[in-house]
Amino acid sequence: MPKVLIADKINEKGIEVLEDVAEVVNNPTITPEELLETINEYEGIIVRSRTKVTREVIENAENLKIIARAGVGVDNIDVNAATEKGIMVVNAPQSTSITVAEHAMGLMLSLSRKIAIADASVKAGKWEKSKFMGMELRNKTLGVIGMGRIGSQVVKRSKAFEMDVIVYDPYITEETAKSLGVEITTLEDLIERADVMTIHVPLTPETKGLISKEQLLKMKDNAIILNCARGGIINEADLYEVLKERPELKAGLDVYENEPLEDSPLTTLDNVVLTPHIAASTKEAQRDAAIIVAKEVKHVIQNETPTNVLNMPLVDSETFQKLKPYFHLSEKLGQILVQTTTPNISEMNIIYGGNVSGRAKEPLTRELLKAFLNPILTEPVNSVNAKSVAQQRGIEITEGETDNTKHDALMKIDIKYDDKKMTITGIIENNTPKVISIDDYSLNMIPEGKMGIIKYIDLPGTIGTIGKILGDYKINIAEMQVGRESEGGEAVMVLKVDQELSENAIKDLENTEDIIEVKAVTL
Repeated sequence: MPKVLIADKINEKGIEVLEDVAEVVNNPTITPEELLETINEYEGIIVRSRTKVTREVIENAENLKIIARAGVGVDNIDVNAATEKGIMVVNAPQSTSITVAEHAMGLMLSLSRKIAIADASVKAGKWEKSKFMGMELRNKTLGVIGMGRIGSQVVKRSKAFEMDVIVYDPYITEETAKSLGVEITTLEDLIERADVMTIHVPLTPETKGLISKEQLLKMKDNAIILNCARGGIINEADLYEVLKERPELKAGLDVYENEPLEDSPLTTLDNVVLTPHIAASTKEAQRDAAIIVAKEVKHVIQNETPTNVLNMPLVDSETFQKLKPYFHLSEKLGQILVQTTTPNISEMNIIYGGNVSGRAKEPLTRELLKAFLNPILTEPVNSVNAKSVAQQRGIEITEGETDNTKHDALMKIDIKYDDKKMTITGIIENNTPKVISIDDYSLNMIPEGKMGIIKYIDLPGTIGTIGKILGDYKINIAEMQVGRESEGGEAVMVLKVDQELSENAIKDLENTEDIIEVKAVTL
């Protein structure tokens, strides 16, 4: 029988799943040295957070087919090394959905009924009934930012409390909203209307500092804000300042910008409930995670395809090495597209040329979709589910080939969104990804670092105006590429800048005559 190593302590239910298909070696105290020595014996390994599956371990694992993390994060696994070796990496993202949703509800109840400070008061020998007047959740408006697995579970539970629900998620369809009994709205409207606001989005450049002083000041009197997602989405310094100024507001946090939380002024406030990143910590979640990943390992042993693969190796190891620059190109193009278009994409047409035709198209399309979808979804998008997730989002995907290219590799992507279109073309030149056109305007730029993509009318003085505005904001231009169709017509400028384009700089640029559109991109 194939051997599977349990390298960290997991729930017994997970071990039971494997016992009929594998020889299970349960060694939750294995040392790094022992792991390195024995890893060659195993076809599968299950870890939690203690065991580090490093590149060195993976390179010694000649028989290993799957690495399973009984949880969500895979920081302790060298995913790139596993991919290069053709080893699947899986996790259990769905195991914590209900657990985190219940914790959010717990914080909501604790704050609405002042349970935490009432408990502290009674334990201090006091009896201050009049001080702890609470608020019913019934008929109150819950605002949910992010309607992935966890956000949807919070909605289901809030319905039992007879709450009205509004949601902000650019990627939820009207059909889904209707089935859940929620109203889709804008972020600004949600902040102004919600009695309770709960956050369930990933931490990305777009969501970092999503809730700062400007948003907090717009909240209703007696409103509650909750964050069980990721630290950094709420600006904690601004939160402290506003909560101190408006003691009727309340906040419940399980995640923080820096963990563990030390010397935070938030700990001095009575209108805050703080927990030490435990929203996903329940016996049931650990049991479910163990069962989920054990089933994934079982699938691989039985030559079936697992579900939660983070790095599905769709090509053999030798081919993967040859395709690495092309994977890099796919990733960069996906990152540019997600930062320059709107959520309402209806069509994506991908044309391949050069060395990326034939069977190489499939893994590269999946890499492109993975890079495009992951920043905007709470559920992980991987090489296995990338196409199905895109289709669920209503994106129609077509692929084609062209012989008309002189480059080693070419990828041209046409996007339709709202009433607009966008085209971007990338190539591989000397093993380096380059963008050679945007909307058919010719360019020649390596996609990296901080960038600005500006559409404008090519008239005398426009480029100088752009430079002046950026200079006023202390944004230094490191490199500039300009593409145009004709003198005096529309043109595209791609800038590499040393500092990120600020919101105010973008507004000033867009308010300038002859500038059509400005997009900030960070790669």
